[in-house]
Amino acid sequence: MSHRFATTIGLCAILFWASIVGLLRQVTDGFGPILGVCLIYSLSSIILLILFKPPKLHLFPKSYLILGSILFVAYELCLSLSLAFAQNNQQAVEVSILNYLWPSLTVLLLILTKEQKFHPLVIVGMLLTLFGIIQVQIGSGEFSVNQIIQNITLNPISYALAFFGAFIWAAYCILTKKIGNGQNAIALFFCLTAFALWLKYLWIGDFEIPDLHVQSFIYLAVSATAFGLGYAAWNIGILHGNIQLLTAASYFTPIISSLIAMLLLDLELSWSFWQGATLVTLGSFLCWWSTRTRS
Repeated sequence: MSHRFATTIGLCAILFWASIVGLLRQVTDGFGPILGVCLIYSLSSIILLILFKPPKLHLFPKSYLILGSILFVAYELCLSLSLAFAQNNQQAVEVSILNYLWPSLTVLLLILTKEQKFHPLVIVGMLLTLFGIIQVQIGSGEFSVNQIIQNITLNPISYALAFFGAFIWAAYCILTKKIGNGQNAIALFFCLTAFALWLKYLWIGDFEIPDLHVQSFIYLAVSATAFGLGYAAWNIGILHGNIQLLTAASYFTPIISSLIAMLLLDLELSWSFWQGATLVTLGSFLCWWSTRTRS
């Protein structure tokens, strides 16, 4: 496989992942929040098992299997449920932006654990990311702490899940780099996530299935495929493509994701929202660049 073709495949992974916000909302609108997410992760697990084959557990460090499983499942639960429990599509897109704190938090945790040397760009990047999230929340109005608090209190569960999810994924990224031993356990982790979601679904006991349409099943199939092919394409890209280009491009996911969600969910996102999303993207990119310049 050529270097350029592998890089192109890796870039497709970013598009697959960026489409998740809009696709997941379409699925949960059709099947309900919990059942919709359960079905997505179950089908994605099957696709990943086909693509990557069942993992050979003896090849993985035990500490990584335990800690990695806990962090990955916790993150996927936080991400998917934060979007599923959003009160409307607009709020789902706003909540998704909060999740993109993770690149900046990853660099911050690397510095705190002394895995990375401090660089002034990190402060600039963190501030830009925070300003971007605030800009998304206040919309076209003037800055007001009360307004931000009011927006969050309208649906604290979604915002809290997205916020904690960002910290969890940052910790997972560091753990994978440190003790993952280069192994790919994504199929196993997805199966565990699906299992945890089904347990939650059974525990809640809300088995009422809404009226289903063919369109709901189409979105379900596309969503599961986007998850599965996203990880498969990314794996090919980082193994055989230009990893520097792919890493840099991945930091523009907030903007791409919001654009795809706007088209899929028929939303009109304000200019203030795009300003905020751009600041989050720029902040994350600067944090990554700080690690690159120190390297």
